[in-house]
Amino acid sequence: MFNKLKQIKDIRDQAKQMQAMMAEIVVVGQAAGGDVMITIDGNQEVQGVKITEGLSTEMIEQGVKKAMKDAQKKLQREMATKMKDMGGLDFLKGLGG
Repeated sequence: MFNKLKQIKDIRDQAKQMQAMMAEIVVVGQAAGGDVMITIDGNQEVQGVKITEGLSTEMIEQGVKKAMKDAQKKLQREMATKMKDMGGLDFLKGLGG
């Protein structure tokens, strides 16, 4: 029983470490040739938006959608790489019992 409790504590510690590492990730999604840029972090929170003046409302709307999608794809790739570097989810294997 104490072994399982230790495993759970270890998993919590690793999860906290992963969460902190993910929060450090920052990516920039772009659209409209760089006229629309959205910056998001590893917690998928928008950190910044840059839109070049003079764009039409339609270009802004489409640009924001495309830039957000671009940022999310980049974030997923970056997070997958970080998780792989940390050993993935191997730490869960011993929990099955």
